Amino acid sequence: MARGAPPFAESALRVSENSVLTTEWLAAHLGGPNVRVADASWYLPQANRNPRAEYEAGHIPGAVFFDIDAISDQKTNLPHMLPDAVAFASHMRKLGIGDSDTVVFYDGTGIYSSPRALWMMRAMGHQKSAVLDGGLPKWRREGRSLDTAPPGPGSRHFTPRPVAAIVRDYNAMRANVESKTEQIVDARSGTRFRGEEQEPRPGVKPGHMSGAINVYYADVLNPDGTMREAGELKQLFTARGVDLNRPIVTSCGSGITAAILSLALERAGASGTALYDGSWSEWGAREGAPIATG
Repeated sequence: MARGAPPFAESALRVSENSVLTTEWLAAHLGGPNVRVADASWYLPQANRNPRAEYEAGHIPGAVFFDIDAISDQKTNLPHMLPDAVAFASHMRKLGIGDSDTVVFYDGTGIYSSPRALWMMRAMGHQKSAVLDGGLPKWRREGRSLDTAPPGPGSRHFTPRPVAAIVRDYNAMRANVESKTEQIVDARSGTRFRGEEQEPRPGVKPGHMSGAINVYYADVLNPDGTMREAGELKQLFTARGVDLNRPIVTSCGSGITAAILSLALERAGASGTALYDGSWSEWGAREGAPIATG
């Protein structure tokens, strides 16, 4: 443990209050009781990157590989949808993640897919979870140690407690578009949001949900892949027309970058933000779903 670091039990309790942890925090607590690390890297096909191969080539010591595509609902053609509670719990037990564990997620981009894993854990009721600020790139830049060995075998008991309040489905979004009860914040690029370019998935129409606000996910990040500070994020969202005191649902292409906005909104002071799991992959492909452009 690093000099001056708080005891493991005490610091673990604080994770639910600080969802973005520094590399210094993780280095000080790595290998501590009930601290688990998970590589949740995921990339778009055009990135030509293999997250599992990269994990095997070098990962933070003790990290397990949290496969976002595998830990998903296998009964739908929509990408990486949240699985049911039983399936999710089974995956967590096999990864050696248990009820008493604090889980720190990271990814190979900086902050990209790790917030999705964080949201999944919270949707299953596990609050002691966080994202590593700057992810593996920052860890590498600082010259911190990596490992190629898989973590030792071990299964822990994981009890899912689904939190429906932070998950939205198609029907809820249809109702919301009509009622405008919740603000919709879309994380896609401006050109995709406005319908000026074709969507990458076949059969998905361009555009956005009526009344949605566009905040490109990259705008909440610093150039080095870390997340912007709370004050900056508050100014950004307010400038884009997002009321942090009203209910918010985030959306994107397939539910990955929406989670980045959810994390940034939390850091900016919003509470109770939900995420549309099917996102534009579902909405843009559904017959009769109202679509706006411009």
